[in-house]
Amino acid sequence: MGKLTIAEARKIDMVDYLSSLSFRAIKTKGDDYWYISPFRQERTPSFKINRRSNIWYDHGSGEGGNIIDFGILYHHVDVRGFLELLSRDYRQNDFSFHPSLKKESNIGPIAGEKEKSTDSKIIITATRQLSNLRLLHYLNERAIAPDLASRFCQEVDFNLYKKRHTAIGFPNGKGGYELRNSYFKGSSSPKTFRFFDNGKKELQVFEGFFDFLTWLSHFKNEQRSSNLLVLNSLSFFQRAKQTMEAHHNIGLWLDRGSAGQACTVQAIKSHSAYEDKSSLYEGFDDLNDWYVHQFKQKQSLYNSNKSSHSKTIKLK
Repeated sequence: MGKLTIAEARKIDMVDYLSSLSFRAIKTKGDDYWYISPFRQERTPSFKINRRSNIWYDHGSGEGGNIIDFGILYHHVDVRGFLELLSRDYRQNDFSFHPSLKKESNIGPIAGEKEKSTDSKIIITATRQLSNLRLLHYLNERAIAPDLASRFCQEVDFNLYKKRHTAIGFPNGKGGYELRNSYFKGSSSPKTFRFFDNGKKELQVFEGFFDFLTWLSHFKNEQRSSNLLVLNSLSFFQRAKQTMEAHHNIGLWLDRGSAGQACTVQAIKSHSAYEDKSSLYEGFDDLNDWYVHQFKQKQSLYNSNKSSHSKTIKLK
C-alpha cells in the first residue's frame, strides 16, 4: 500500500492509533476514552477521544480535532510529514478503520474542528471565595496555603456532561478559568496565558498555576522582584514570546518532562534572555512536585521530634 490519503487517514480509529503509540485509556465513559495527555506530564487525565465521532479534545490546552490535527501536534510535522509517518505505521500495525467513518460522507469534522457537543463543554455557573473543605484539603495536599490561593483563585461551579462540579479556578483575565480539584484537570473557554505586570525587567515563567503559587510560597521575599507569567499550557509559549522577550531576564520554571525541557532548550537557543531554572527540582515532575516532597519531609521531621519530646516527658 502506498501513502495514505487525507480521507483514508481520517478513517483510522484514534483509540487504535493511540494504542500503537503505547497510550492506554485511564478510564472510559460511554464513547469517551480518557488519557493522560500525550502532550505533557499530568496527574489527572485531561485528554479525551470520543470514539463515536473519532475526534479528540485536550481539556488542558483547549485544543482538539481529528487524527491529522493530533499527528501534526504530536510529531511536530506538517500534513504531508504525518501522512508519511502514518503510512509507514499503517503497514506495520494494520490499524482498523473507524466503523462510522467508512463512507466518505461520514468522515467527520474537518481538520482543526473541535467538539461542538454542549454536554462536553465546560459551562461556568458560579464563582465565590474559596471555602469548600475538599478544595482546601486538596490545596494542603499540594502544599499551598489557602490564604495565598485565595489571592489569585476562586471557587468555581461548572457543568460538564450534565453534572455539576466544583473546582479551584484560576482566572486568565479573558473570562476563562483553569480548573483543578483532586479528580479533575481542565479549563473553560477562552483559554490563554496570564501576565502579572509588577513593572520589572525580570520575568518568571510557569507552565501551570500551581507552580506559580509554589514559587510565591517558596520565594516569599521575591514576590515583587519580577513580573510573572503563567502559560496555562506549553501551547501558548509561542504566543507569549513577545510579552516574555520584552524583559531583560526570563526565568523558565517549566516541567521536567520531555516537552517542558525541549521547550526550555529551544527557547535558550533562540534568545539569550532565557534561563533554565528547573535544576532546583531536578528528579521531580515539576516545581510543585518538588515542593510537596519538601513539605512532607518537614512534616515527618516535625512529627518525629514531637513524638520524641512526648516520650521524654513521660520518662521524667
